[in-house]
Amino acid sequence: MLDFFGQIFTFIGTPLYYAISAVMVAFHTFFSQVLGFDPAGGASWALSIIGLTLVIRAALIPLFVKQIKASRNMQLIQPKVKELQKKYGHDRERLAQETMKLYKETGTNPLASCLPLLLQMPIFLALFRTLNEAADGDGVGFMTDSLAKSLANAQIFGVTISDSFTSADSTSTKILTMSLVVLMTATTFTTQRQLMRKNMPESALTGQYAQQQKILLYVLPVVFAVGGIAFPIGVLLYWSTSNLWTMGQQFYVIRNNPTPGTPAFEAKKKRDALKHHGTDAATVSGTAVAVEEQTPAPPPRVQPKKQSRSQRKKKR
Repeated sequence: MLDFFGQIFTFIGTPLYYAISAVMVAFHTFFSQVLGFDPAGGASWALSIIGLTLVIRAALIPLFVKQIKASRNMQLIQPKVKELQKKYGHDRERLAQETMKLYKETGTNPLASCLPLLLQMPIFLALFRTLNEAADGDGVGFMTDSLAKSLANAQIFGVTISDSFTSADSTSTKILTMSLVVLMTATTFTTQRQLMRKNMPESALTGQYAQQQKILLYVLPVVFAVGGIAFPIGVLLYWSTSNLWTMGQQFYVIRNNPTPGTPAFEAKKKRDALKHHGTDAATVSGTAVAVEEQTPAPPPRVQPKKQSRSQRKKKR
């Protein structure tokens, strides 16, 4: 059985090794030969890992859009799910059938909200192995042995990129590693909390789906914090950058396209109202100025010429 799973992982992992190594080598060539960074320096390799992260996250944008739509649909149908639970709570089989029917009618896929995370895991494991192999001086995919040794010995802030909290003895390595673990954990928690607090209606904050979200809110950061101490610094750099991308991308989506009935939706309505009011005021003010400019000024009043008393008597 273990050999079977090992063959599957090799079948999936081999193309990923070539893809990841190709992107990293391309970025390393760009930073070292075009921008003039030291080829053996940590800056060129750290920026190559960040570049790899940005390429992967950009490729996952369509899946992120599907994730947002699936999460929104799951939130909006929660009142109907509660009704089904009250109606068929005594019959689990019927409840499951009606729930799946509701998902089909509304075009909701519960697994779609996990797709970006699930698809990142093989990439994450492939990068993990690439850095581990590089630490031993062994190349993977398009990364030659000489490049692997360069990556293994590259240092950033005086710390080797291939080191981890558990494998290093130096205090500086442990400090940098823990800083990245805290950043990775904090961004994971903030992203999940932002989704729950700002883009979930009140009706979706209770029930089974809400409980699952609350569990993920606290479980995922703990998992990353515990597992992060064994990750090489390069992997921590990748995951922290990926979390920052997710947080910014989610903030943009929630701000500009929030779910109806959520705090983010009310905030957007207020911003749109203020913007519309400001536009109307500016339009009215501009119209008044234009009308004032187009209206001709009245001619100056001509004062009567002064006359003496004898002249006034003569005129009468």
